[in-house]
Amino acid sequence: MSLIGSIQSGRRPSPPRLMVYGAEGVGKSSFAAKAPKAVFIQTEDGLSEIECSRFPIAGSFEEFLLQLKAVRDEEHGFRTLCIDSLDWLERLIWDRVCSDFGVKCIEKADGGYGKGYTHALTYWRQAVSILNEIRSRRGMAVILIAHSKVERFEDPEHASYDRYTPRLHKVACSLVCEWVDAVLFATRRMRVDSTTGKAAPIGADGGERILRTNGSPACIAKNRFGLPAEIALDWDAFVAGLSTKTQNIK
Repeated sequence: MSLIGSIQSGRRPSPPRLMVYGAEGVGKSSFAAKAPKAVFIQTEDGLSEIECSRFPIAGSFEEFLLQLKAVRDEEHGFRTLCIDSLDWLERLIWDRVCSDFGVKCIEKADGGYGKGYTHALTYWRQAVSILNEIRSRRGMAVILIAHSKVERFEDPEHASYDRYTPRLHKVACSLVCEWVDAVLFATRRMRVDSTTGKAAPIGADGGERILRTNGSPACIAKNRFGLPAEIALDWDAFVAGLSTKTQNIK
């Protein structure tokens, strides 16, 4: 077949790749647990109160890879893979880099000057490569969970400002954000009291929990699904927000 004959056209719906990040306790893991036939790979202890299927906590990057490969290679009926969390996975990757170079701090790896973070990308790419295989060969959706941090953004066109970002080193964050189909910021809807200037959550039980799906000066976010700018932090609300042409998971 010629190369021209291999050209494809039209949409090719595939299981979604999501990163959901936000503050501790907002409901990120609960959101992921509601996905179809979800299984968690844990890098931190945060699922004890959530009804879900999960591997034992991975204590090293090697253990994490073994669990990842088991999802890819072994027979099972799971349809969604959840990794909880990326920022704790990054610590395992940094430990591996430190071990490679016989140092105790990622800043000292390979002589310092930020080289350790570059070497860490090798392991991030290894994990992403296996996730690609899990998605393509097993037809599984992938949900990556991360905590948030406030980071100063140096805007070349406007004054600098603070915004929420995933709690990852910038090179790892760029890699993951580029790979996923959606970066979703989990938060609570807030209002500011005009007299006191203090923010308070809107709604009962600590405030209405939402996902922001589009980037803004307040947070990093994106989606390729045509989602509304804000949706409820709920799996059914996410599925309902997908356009009919991209609904390939229910």
